[in-house]
Amino acid sequence: MNKILLWSVTAALAGFLFGFDTVVISGADKKLQEIWHTSDIFHGSVVMAMALWGTVVGAIFGGIPTNALGRKKTLIWIGVLFLGSAIGSAFAEGPLTFAFFRFLGGLGIGASTIAAPAYVSEIAPAKDRGRLVSLYQFNIVLGILIAFLSNYLLRDAGENAWRWMIGIMAFPAFFYTIIVFTIPESPRWLLSKARIAEAKTVLEKIDPQAKIEDLMQEMHLGTGETEDKKGETIFLKKYRFPLMLAFLIALFNQFSGINAFLYYAPRIFAEAGLGESAALMSSVGIGITNLVFTLFGVFLIDVLGRKVLMYIGSIGYIISLGLVSAAFFLKWEGMQVPIFLFLFIASHAIGQGAVIWVFISEIFPNHLRASGQAFGSSTHWVLAAIIPSMIPFLFSTIGAGVVFLVFAVMMVFQLLFVIFIMPETKGKSLEELQETVFKNNNINGNDNNNGNDNGNSK
Repeated sequence: MNKILLWSVTAALAGFLFGFDTVVISGADKKLQEIWHTSDIFHGSVVMAMALWGTVVGAIFGGIPTNALGRKKTLIWIGVLFLGSAIGSAFAEGPLTFAFFRFLGGLGIGASTIAAPAYVSEIAPAKDRGRLVSLYQFNIVLGILIAFLSNYLLRDAGENAWRWMIGIMAFPAFFYTIIVFTIPESPRWLLSKARIAEAKTVLEKIDPQAKIEDLMQEMHLGTGETEDKKGETIFLKKYRFPLMLAFLIALFNQFSGINAFLYYAPRIFAEAGLGESAALMSSVGIGITNLVFTLFGVFLIDVLGRKVLMYIGSIGYIISLGLVSAAFFLKWEGMQVPIFLFLFIASHAIGQGAVIWVFISEIFPNHLRASGQAFGSSTHWVLAAIIPSMIPFLFSTIGAGVVFLVFAVMMVFQLLFVIFIMPETKGKSLEELQETVFKNNNINGNDNNNGNDNGNSK
């Protein structure tokens, strides 16, 4: 178990770079718009959102190298992309060059949302899979906290403080790229490529009692069923249920407004009447809140299950976003908005934040896992690119109160999704989920159907 934990943490460090890269731009937001004299639309959709468009591309196509090269090699290339992005963005002399290097970092983020959760889910025992995969999310929020703190500490680093804010990510990116060489490849991926001897060696390191023949049997390798599945895609009718689950959980994740908020936290606090320094400091508080409640989520996900955490998060979203919207409509100034947003972040961290990457990594069969994650991840990131890019324009037109009210209403729909559609996945092996839960497209979201699969796809 110690080796599995070490390898899981190493792979999950891709999440640290994800979180750092996503939020570090917030400290440079207004400064970049001032020095390059860009309009709200250009600034929001190109300068700020280009990393997100890179993430979309990385998410859409990240399943290809994850399947073809393997989980490990893909994670190594992700580190290289983050390193190049950090250095290039820090030395950029104009908005287009800056946007190009931010796009490279986005490619790394998108691919990491596929390769890292897939790798960890495939080496983790069923009883610990939730907390081990959610280490990826923990590293995301740790990266977010460190980025907020780094931005605050570097705010007075001179005229080019923004270059230091963005370029400092080169150090963790270099460290990650080196240490990811130390992890083994996923035994399930090795078996899918008929590299049985290598898979056996890795499996013996994971669990000396495990037999490669048992895993091959669970994966139906060497059977006619394996041959039948070679040409399958996630868009076949029999996989419509997991496809729908991945789409909806990703859609609701972004319609909570989480990425819009993380990108523009200092701007949102400034809109609420806080000064620049107080806004940056409040952003650090957001990072700390996110980290603490993500730890709760990591601890509870294999105890309470995925659905219970989503219930807690959904209710917290509705309350906190409703209060934030009211604060802007009623022109409450001071610390009310930061407090409400701390509640919002806590709700996200213990709910969607802890669950999304675990859940998407579980719900597709082995031979389609990377493709299924690419679909869920790309849905997530298309919306994550569109919604934040519209924030400066929406704030200046319809106002922040209306924006947060829309997010609150969407979270009511998320709660209905959790109640009526979302199944529980805790405690089952990946093969058990494939065989007993997701094969039947008529699952009603309750765990009672787990033993009643009739084997028919409808």
